Amino acid sequence: MSSEKQSAPALGFVGMLRWAWTQLTKMNTAMFLLLMVAIAAVPGSIYPQRIQDTAKVTDYINAHPTWGPIADKLQLFDVFSSVWFSAIYLLLFISLIGCVLPRATKHFKAMKAAPARTPKTLSRLPQYRSITLSASTQKLPMSQAIEDAAEILKKRGYRVEIRDEGKSSSVGAERGYLREVGNILFHTAMIGVLIGVAIGSLFGYSGQKIMVEGDTFVNSLISYDMFSPGTNYNQDWLKPYSATLEKMDVTYDRQKSSPTYGKDIDYAAQVKVDPQNGEAPYTQELKVNKPIRVNGASLYLIGNGYAPIIKVEDGEGNIAYEGPVVSLFAGDPNYTSSVILKVPDSEPDQLAFVGMFLPTGVEQEGAPPYSADPAPANPMLVLQSYTGDLGLDNGVPQNVYVVDTEKMTPLNTMAMGNGIILDTQNTQAKLPDGKGTITFEGLKRYVGMDIHYDPGKPIVLISAILAFLGLIISLYVPRRRVWVRAHEDADGLKIEYALLARGEDPRLMDEADKLTELFARRWDLEFVEQ
Repeated sequence: MSSEKQSAPALGFVGMLRWAWTQLTKMNTAMFLLLMVAIAAVPGSIYPQRIQDTAKVTDYINAHPTWGPIADKLQLFDVFSSVWFSAIYLLLFISLIGCVLPRATKHFKAMKAAPARTPKTLSRLPQYRSITLSASTQKLPMSQAIEDAAEILKKRGYRVEIRDEGKSSSVGAERGYLREVGNILFHTAMIGVLIGVAIGSLFGYSGQKIMVEGDTFVNSLISYDMFSPGTNYNQDWLKPYSATLEKMDVTYDRQKSSPTYGKDIDYAAQVKVDPQNGEAPYTQELKVNKPIRVNGASLYLIGNGYAPIIKVEDGEGNIAYEGPVVSLFAGDPNYTSSVILKVPDSEPDQLAFVGMFLPTGVEQEGAPPYSADPAPANPMLVLQSYTGDLGLDNGVPQNVYVVDTEKMTPLNTMAMGNGIILDTQNTQAKLPDGKGTITFEGLKRYVGMDIHYDPGKPIVLISAILAFLGLIISLYVPRRRVWVRAHEDADGLKIEYALLARGEDPRLMDEADKLTELFARRWDLEFVEQ
């Protein structure tokens, strides 16, 4: 005997490719890649993404001079269009296809093949029964018994084949091929989900828009407050339509015994939509979880608030600003909201106003004003004014809801004791040093809308339904095999039958009992030996 070790033959290039393909198309590899996709998406929620906010990415790189450029090289600011994320996604897609297609082909061949051959010893199978028909009391030909058994099994949904075994005859039956169909359907639907998500991320978009009552939104890039296109979306593809906010209604709980008394409990915006596709304009109600759908886009109501109408006249008597100012809800149940107003066109100096809007303003001596109710029973503006350079001419983008007052001179402040308080009775205030006047002219409401366009959503929806259907089928359709053998012996005609489950099947015994009942009924038996 030679003691030399035998080395495995080299796979070669083609062999390595086959091995790699085999590993890639394993189901555990597909599950691992699915986990990797989830992990790879995490940096997209940690780091600002360039496609959503380029300014934030620039600020991050400037704030982290060492790590920022490295992160940019690693495409952490472009996660979902990065080479490494796309590679994982593509490998997952290929892996699932490589798992499903051979499996589907194999199952299709199995569905056309004959049921498994009849075992020699049926008594070894999990569920076994036997019936003996005495020749002295009942005469039933062996061939007739097998044909009867085949007919009963067919009615039970089995695919059957009768076999002549010489001195005996048997029938092989099998059912439950739909179980594997459900399994294949589930995995095919998962591929559909991946395709739908990919289409949505490539060719969809999302945006946000704040609309004051009377405003009209036109579906063009310039109309969005924020716009996040898909990786391959072209803004020229925006379908034209317009939406006008006619009215915003809010319902309050006025049941005094209610624990939510005074709180806003329902919102409804009346929006006039012009699809601009030949269809006549129409008015539709926009509510939470009740979006408006137009030209493939969905408009969702995500917030609302007050927009006080303010007029500012500068020191030269010119109207420097006039219109509604969106106040941001500060989280107070009585809808106390912050107000920021920049007036860059005032002369001789630019002006800024910072303060609060109170829907039901209440003044008490020795205490700051506050809102007693979210409804606009006594609208009140509490403002501080500043003059100086707003810093809008240095080319750096600014948040419209933030004003830097450090380099500005205060005119009216609460600390100085001359803060501005305007309401329905006292609507106008003069600014110190002849800087102009500010007037509270009225009140409107606004809504915040999320606008989404996702062409892959129907694919994802259909695929998710099919995946659920496939999962239900694969879980609840049993895969079973049944064999029935008939042969003559000294006692008469003996009929044996046995059942075998393909996988877990707690109802296999019930099926065996049901077949026993059907056979006994067909052959008019008074007793059954089991």
